[in-house]
Amino acid sequence: MRLAHQLALTQLPSHSCKFSRHDFTLAQLFACLVVRELFGLSFRRTEALLADSPQWLLDIGLTKTPDHNTLWRAFDALLTSQRCARMLDLLAQLFAKAKLLTLGRKPLAIDSTCFEQHHRSMHYDRRCRRMQQANEPTQKHPGKWGQSVNAARSRRLRRIPKLAIAVDSGCHLILSATVRSGNGSDAPDFDELLKQAWRRTQHRVDVVVADAGYDSEANHRIAREQLQVRSIIPTGIGRPTSKPPSGRWRRLMAKRFKRKADQKHYSQRSQSETVHSMMKRNLGSSLRSRTPQRQKKEMMLRALVHNIQLLCDRIED
Repeated sequence: MRLAHQLALTQLPSHSCKFSRHDFTLAQLFACLVVRELFGLSFRRTEALLADSPQWLLDIGLTKTPDHNTLWRAFDALLTSQRCARMLDLLAQLFAKAKLLTLGRKPLAIDSTCFEQHHRSMHYDRRCRRMQQANEPTQKHPGKWGQSVNAARSRRLRRIPKLAIAVDSGCHLILSATVRSGNGSDAPDFDELLKQAWRRTQHRVDVVVADAGYDSEANHRIAREQLQVRSIIPTGIGRPTSKPPSGRWRRLMAKRFKRKADQKHYSQRSQSETVHSMMKRNLGSSLRSRTPQRQKKEMMLRALVHNIQLLCDRIED
C-alpha cells in the first residue's frame, strides 16, 4: 500500500478538480484501490477493512476512511488508459534502473487470457450446457434446446473480458497490456503490445515470441522491418494445407519450426502463461465489475498490481 502510494505520487496530480473537497489525494485513493484488488473485496468491504486498519491509513497520510462511494468514483477517474500507461512507464523505468530487465538475454513473451464475468468457471458452464443438451426433447422440438444454449454461449463469448500482455520472460514484469471484450483473434493486439514494450524499454527488445494466435505476415513485418526485432511466431492461421505459407516471413517461420531452430527462444513463451497464472492465482480469475468499461479498467488495475507485487518482492530481497 505504501509503495503504491509512493508510485502514484510521482504520476498523479494531488486532486482531480480544484473545487473538490480535497479530503483525499488521488495517490491515497489509488493505494486504497490497490488494497481492494489485492484482497478481492467489494467497495463496501474495502471501506470496512480500512476502517479496521488505522495504521494503514496513517502510513499514507489519511486521517479518515474513504467512503465506498468515493472509492467507486475514484475507480473510474484514476484508471484511465493514459494514467495506466504512465504507471507502466514508471515501473519499467524502476526495473531498468535496478538492472532487473533481462531482454538482452531473454525474449519478450506475448500472450492473452480471458477472465470470468461471474464467480463461475468455464467448466461449470460447459457441464450445464451438456446437461441441458442431454435433456432436450428429441421428438417434438428436435435441436431446440441445443440451439438456445449455443446462442447463449455465443453471446457470452462476445462479452467475455480479454487481457493481452507482453512480459519480460526473465523477471515476469508486464511491459504492456491491452484489454477488450470478445474472444476474437489475437493478431490485431500484437502491434500495440510490441511497440509499447519496445518504447518502454528504450528499444532493448531483441526477440519477441508469441503463439500461433498472433500469426500474421503483417505482424512479422512490423517487428522485423519497422522495429528491427526478431519475431518468432509459429504458422497456425488458416486452413490446414500441405503448401508452404505465401508470405516471406511466415514461410521462414515454417522452415525454422520444422527443424526446431528457434526452440531455445520459443520455449520462453510459456513465461507469459506463467504471468497469467500468477495473476489469476493471486488476484482471482473472475472480475467483480459488470459493465465492459469497468471490466477493462479492472484488468488494467490487475496488471499494475502484479507489477507492484513484483517490485515489493525485489525491495524485500
